[in-house]
Amino acid sequence: SNEPHFDMTTISLETQRASQGFQRWELDFSTVQTADTAAQGFLAAIENIDSTRTMIMPQIVDTNTVSTDTPDVQANATTGVSQVFIDATSITGTLTKGTFFKFSGHDKIYVATADADLSGTGSVALDFYPSLVSSVANTETLQLNDSCVLTYYTSIDNMTGITYTDGILSNAGSIGLVEAL
Repeated sequence: SNEPHFDMTTISLETQRASQGFQRWELDFSTVQTADTAAQGFLAAIENIDSTRTMIMPQIVDTNTVSTDTPDVQANATTGVSQVFIDATSITGTLTKGTFFKFSGHDKIYVATADADLSGTGSVALDFYPSLVSSVANTETLQLNDSCVLTYYTSIDNMTGITYTDGILSNAGSIGLVEAL
């Protein structure tokens, strides 16, 4: 999570912190490449760097038992809130804290900050981070698991950590992705 915070120490040594309330996800990882794919991996890191791409958002936890990848939002929610209500009348299971998801109405990725037991009936509160960047209507759905697709840019700092052994590319370095907002 990249949420810019500003830290200041006053003359009396009191610390003051502030944030603009904006946030994006940034992912960094290494890939395992074979001799056959090293050149492809290197070129993929530099080609179309100005274009957005998509991929399924990697998950922190693998314990969701929700019976659908697209639970219905039950009530409208306004920009700036960090809780929505999910219609649990036709689904079962638990959406566990640490699960990444998004809403069908916009591309921002959120993460659940508490478990939501959807095995009951009626509406169930889902707490998340960051706060909504856009209003959510009761006609929208959550996008979970394979339906939670991250739209991203390749980081312009993508070409770090490249190593060669005996003049041959042996490691294409790490890959950095920045959520496209």
